[in-house]
Amino acid sequence: MLTLTQLKPANPDVAVTLTLALTAEERTRSRHRFETEDGEVVFLRLPRGTVLRDGDILLDETNDTLIRIAAKLEPVLTVVASTPLLLMRAAYHLGNRHVPVEITSTYLRISPDEVLRSMLEHMGLAITAEILPFQPELGAYGHYHAH
Repeated sequence: MLTLTQLKPANPDVAVTLTLALTAEERTRSRHRFETEDGEVVFLRLPRGTVLRDGDILLDETNDTLIRIAAKLEPVLTVVASTPLLLMRAAYHLGNRHVPVEITSTYLRISPDEVLRSMLEHMGLAITAEILPFQPELGAYGHYHAH
């Protein structure tokens, strides 16, 4: 079993031993046991509060093994608006509910939630259910709260 203890900056040119695909919620776990798609067990032992991002590199405790984190495909709702103001209003209302939100200039993305979907549709936004990597904002203080 590999114990991953060090976080290195994302670097697409670094040769890694394996890639560990994790959902957005799984990337918030700093101390957890995971199994790779090949059945290899890895244990994260990172500083509490560490949130992993797509492309991050982890180093094991022996400094021998590098693993790349990948944002796993997962169900999401992609929200688009007819105007930038409507998109900002949607971001405001989602933020008031403290749900993880991926924010871009052209869309918002959230985990599937029928209550939120209904609220957003009522506001006039278009919602598409998709299976994509989900990369929510970390928040003002650099961490992410999964509900």
